[in-house]
Amino acid sequence: MEFYIGIDLGGTNVRALLVDESGQTYSEVKESTEKENGPDYVCLKIIRMIQTLDYTDCDGFENVRGIGIGVPGPVDTVNGVMIMASNLPGFENYPIVQKLKDQFKKPVFLDNDANVAGLAEALLGAGKDYPSCYFVTVSTGIGGAFIVDGKLISGGRGHAGEIGNIIVRSNGYKQGALNPGSAEGECSGTAITRKGQEAFGKDIIKHAGNVFALAANGDPQAKEIADDAIDCLSTLFADIAHTVDPHCFVIGGGVMKSKDYFWEELNKQFNNKIHVGMQNHIPLLLKKLEDCGAIGAAMLPMSQLG
Repeated sequence: MEFYIGIDLGGTNVRALLVDESGQTYSEVKESTEKENGPDYVCLKIIRMIQTLDYTDCDGFENVRGIGIGVPGPVDTVNGVMIMASNLPGFENYPIVQKLKDQFKKPVFLDNDANVAGLAEALLGAGKDYPSCYFVTVSTGIGGAFIVDGKLISGGRGHAGEIGNIIVRSNGYKQGALNPGSAEGECSGTAITRKGQEAFGKDIIKHAGNVFALAANGDPQAKEIADDAIDCLSTLFADIAHTVDPHCFVIGGGVMKSKDYFWEELNKQFNNKIHVGMQNHIPLLLKKLEDCGAIGAAMLPMSQLG
């Protein structure tokens, strides 16, 4: 039995898990991130949390093979630093990987939180029976991860899977630093909510689910917004499919709570937008794992170390 440590570092909370290669959790510690105290403080907190985990089941910390960290935003996986850290101010280029290596004398790996969630789904969840799996999360933003033969494909600078910036509409809405007409600006939960609030007001539309509920009840404006989002999402999936031809897609995120409205249509439009030889050969699957952040982070060293 091999054991790994996963760290899920978010802007609000940080979690540390001790897991085995099957994803079973043996010990867990969760605390507030307290990001306002700066990266050195948070890093010391993570070190203490790792030291606090109970290693009885693996006969001591020395039997842990490696440590993985999942963080929000783009990551330079080669140098083990965050490139952007809007949710964790001060963490841009902060050497968290090197600090943990120096402290624990173990291999340490860092990647984007969507990537590690995708790795967990590919190894343990809906994608585990497929040689390659493209994970997509459609929530506040849109993120992705490509996993081949159990290994996460990060690319030359760690930006592989940053699919939220793929253009799905020419001269469309510009969200933050992303391209005008990016997927995140057109069909993320945030985008659907924005369009819904413009049409119905903030009192009626609190989240994307409200738009889909109105559409399901026959409201023509809500239906137009919802159908437009489906069109953009299916275009995004078709773009990805023509680039890497995955054996399957695994889809998660808050927007999928409204899947009953759009799931059949999303599948139909996706298959209509890809080559004939690909149609009905790339299933769209729903994510299975409820908690794949810290577990996916723990899968990073397992994936990289082999």
